[in-house]
Amino acid sequence: MSFSKAQDLIRLAQLAASRRTGISLEEICAEFGVSHRTAQRMTDALEQTFGNVDATDGADRKRRWRLVDPGLSRLQLRHETGVEALEIAARTAETEGRLRHARALDELRDGMLVRVPARARIEADAEAVLAAMGQVTRPGPRVGVAPGILDAIIEALRGPFRLRVRYSDRAEKRILEPHGVLLGHRTYLAARDPARADEVRNFRIDLIHEAEPLNESFAFQDGFTIANYAAQAFGVWQDPAQFGEVIWRFAPEAAERAAGFRFHPRQELEPQDDGSLIVRFHAAGWLEMAWHLYQWGDKVDVIAPEALRTMVEGHRRSDFAAMP
Repeated sequence: MSFSKAQDLIRLAQLAASRRTGISLEEICAEFGVSHRTAQRMTDALEQTFGNVDATDGADRKRRWRLVDPGLSRLQLRHETGVEALEIAARTAETEGRLRHARALDELRDGMLVRVPARARIEADAEAVLAAMGQVTRPGPRVGVAPGILDAIIEALRGPFRLRVRYSDRAEKRILEPHGVLLGHRTYLAARDPARADEVRNFRIDLIHEAEPLNESFAFQDGFTIANYAAQAFGVWQDPAQFGEVIWRFAPEAAERAAGFRFHPRQELEPQDDGSLIVRFHAAGWLEMAWHLYQWGDKVDVIAPEALRTMVEGHRRSDFAAMP
């Protein structure tokens, strides 16, 4: 067995041990970027190597592999990488105002360093990498979020509990039912205001001036997931009236560049015989789409929806020196 395959097997064992229900073939394919057949060979190797593998079929008829009482704590690979990852995650959390998560990540980092030998070397190696990693500055709002507000929202999400807030400059307080948080250039609370409407909508967290979790539980909207909710929009704007199929055609000279973009988590890419590229997805938020499309100049055509096509018509330039 090659060194890389041995490392993959140890990594697979760690995943099978750390996940409560184990790991499925589909998850192995996604985690390691391998085919279904290779994933099957990896589970065969897992069962042949470890004597405490439990393979069970779940209610979804998917088989999952789990290590029982694994004792893998001494098989940690590349502590430097773990320290780097925790440090980067902590910096990101601090930038976004999630101070409790930043503190927790710092504690995990310190706990990892306490348990490993050669701490000074690992810290030095990790710091060398972190010092060489910069962040590109991009124009856009840098909206501050009060840590106390975000902490109250997180506490409410754990219940889930209703949340009493004072939103914007209004004096009256509202009772919201928080369903999730959308992180981006602005941070939004996805919540339902049961006194006004049944649908979930966005509330800018920087405009929440007071927040208090209540000892009142509630039920999430049927079938709601924050991933599905976020996917309804191109950016953050949610508008059921605009939701529908979006089709863009990128010119041959822009096709390769466009193929490297993730315009939407559920996009479909269709290379054409003439070298152009068709991108399809379903979302709302025409204005945010127009802002993005402008950067491509005349290298992209809007096929659908017609309202978006009309919005960008007349604003497609041919003199941009570079594409996004």
